This record gives sequence, structure tokens and C-alpha cells, in this order.
Amino acid sequence: QVQLIESGGGLVQTGDSLRLSCAASGRTFSSRNMGWFRQAPGKERESVAAIRWRAGATYYADSVKGRFTISRDNAKNTVYLQMNKLKPEDTATYYCAAGSTWPLLLTSYVEVWGQGTLVTVSS
Repeated sequence: QVQLIESGGGLVQTGDSLRLSCAASGRTFSSRNMGWFRQAPGKERESVAAIRWRAGATYYADSVKGRFTISRDNAKNTVYLQMNKLKPEDTATYYCAAGSTWPLLLTSYVEVWGQGTLVTVSS
């Protein structure tokens, strides 16, 4: 079973950058599609970005295209989310996710969740 631990959240200002990391344990990491979801207060959890287990195929929500980049290092069992030009509307708890379905768009596709890391963007 894969376990996921996120890190890198924090409080930043509009226009700043932040990189989230998700460290995975388990031998099956390299064969799992990975993704980042986020949930703002009072809103549903939504997909932000995903990367296929064969790195090279990625997906981004329209709201983050051109600003966020997802990547993975299978040798380190880690997936990253580089977030640039952050906006107040990016404020949310960000969750790392793993699943077999591609693209990893829906919460119902997720097999393993991380505990979440909070990102707050001040205006």
C-alpha cells in the first residue's frame, strides 16, 4: 500500500511561488498515477494537476494552466507541484493523491490520499 506525506505549504503573498512535495512510501509508487487536489473552505475538493505513472503525460485544471507544474521523481518516490504567480483564489488545503485511473480527475478515482498541506495566499 502506498502512503503519501505532503510538505511545503505555507503563507505567501500574491504573485509568490511555492513548491509542494509529496513523499510516497511503498514499492508501487512508480506504477501509480499521481495528482494534486485542493479544497477551499466551503467548497468541494477539485483536481488541480495529475501526472501519469509513465511521466510525460500531464493534466492541469484550466485555473492553474501556465502557472503550476507537476513533476515526479520515481527514484525518490516523490511528486512535486511547483506553483507560480499564486493568487488569493489558490488558497486551499492541497492533497496529494494516487490512483490507477488516468487522468486522475475525480475524487472517486483516488485510491490513496495524503493528509493535506495548507496553502494561504494573501492579497
